[in-house]
Amino acid sequence: MNLELLPQYELVQQERIEDIRSDGYLLRHKKSGARILVLLNDDENKVFNIAFKTLPTDSTGVPHILEHSVLCGSRKFPMKDPFVELVKGSLNTFLNAMTYPDKTMYPIASCNDKDFCNLMDVYLDAVFYPNIYKNEQIFRQEGWSYQLENPEDELTVNGVVYNEMKGAFSSPEDMLERTIMDSLFPDTVYGVESGGDPDHIPDLKYEDFLAFHKKHYHPSNSYIYFYGNMDIEERLTWLDREYLSAFEDTGVRPVIGLQAPFEELRRVRRSYPISDADETEDCTYLSWNAVIGTGLDVELSNAFAVLEYALLSAPGAPLKQALLDAGIGNDIISDYGSGVYQPYLSIIAKNANESDTERFLKVIRETLEKIVSEGIDKKSLYAGINSMEFKFREADYGSYPKGLIYGLF
Repeated sequence: MNLELLPQYELVQQERIEDIRSDGYLLRHKKSGARILVLLNDDENKVFNIAFKTLPTDSTGVPHILEHSVLCGSRKFPMKDPFVELVKGSLNTFLNAMTYPDKTMYPIASCNDKDFCNLMDVYLDAVFYPNIYKNEQIFRQEGWSYQLENPEDELTVNGVVYNEMKGAFSSPEDMLERTIMDSLFPDTVYGVESGGDPDHIPDLKYEDFLAFHKKHYHPSNSYIYFYGNMDIEERLTWLDREYLSAFEDTGVRPVIGLQAPFEELRRVRRSYPISDADETEDCTYLSWNAVIGTGLDVELSNAFAVLEYALLSAPGAPLKQALLDAGIGNDIISDYGSGVYQPYLSIIAKNANESDTERFLKVIRETLEKIVSEGIDKKSLYAGINSMEFKFREADYGSYPKGLIYGLF
């Protein structure tokens, strides 16, 4: 990349990343403050992604509703649903948008240069110049609105995100995941539901919806990503000319706060719906959860990913086996959630009973104490390390472009 052709950008860091055979550049757009990561290589499956740090303060689902709404027409592309038209007519290898607990992403991928450029234009116009300011109906359609088919009917709430989240909140696994986050991080952004709680989505006002976009969807709060074989000087020049040069750096950088440690183990009990025909016996989920440092500690994060494999996922994993031998639930699953600022480890017994709670905690504590005292099987640790290395070197992500996965994680 010839940086002399790009005076609008400041080079922050440059590095050859041999593991993925790429030349990496970290840039900052001088006027707008946008941060840009470029990975140049010979991969024809090009990837672009623009992401924003979106930190909700409540469970009205404003980040999720915005993710849907900005793709419902924009300044250059005022049609009702350009996203649907792209899905039908584009040569893309990936096209979507995703809401996370602390960020919202708009990634695209294509092997065709012209198609790649068109997709970039549609997505950038959507996030920076959406029609949500001109048409409140977009918010009512994607978020929530009252509906009354007949005068004698009961007033109901409808909306794309509202209905989507009603489905999500009916799943016990999804409810458990939300309960884990709520209980571990009651004082941070992770303690609210970015996707939206159906009980709270109707609390969202149109004015607050627009204010959230105005605050968060600005280049100074954006992270832009390029990957693959492309004319990067042309793409960055176009990006500056068509979009970034229209914005001044606000200096606003939303910060994710750290959850203060608890003084003692906390217990949380939640219920989930079952049908009248279902029995309550063997229907309880027991979950033990702990926060593990921060995601900025790469060595600690990798170490716990290996430990989670050795203790709970490998064949004959000692902690999983101890829980199964104790007859607690009919399946033991685990998760090392490293996609948030403060990663956490979860150990879950499925199809257990509430009466198993004390034994569940006792087996976990005693097994871990025994492992600390006697040591852990080195073969299991090496197997975990080898499994991780093989997965990353193989870079086989099925239908997902590998450049997309590199950008997401």
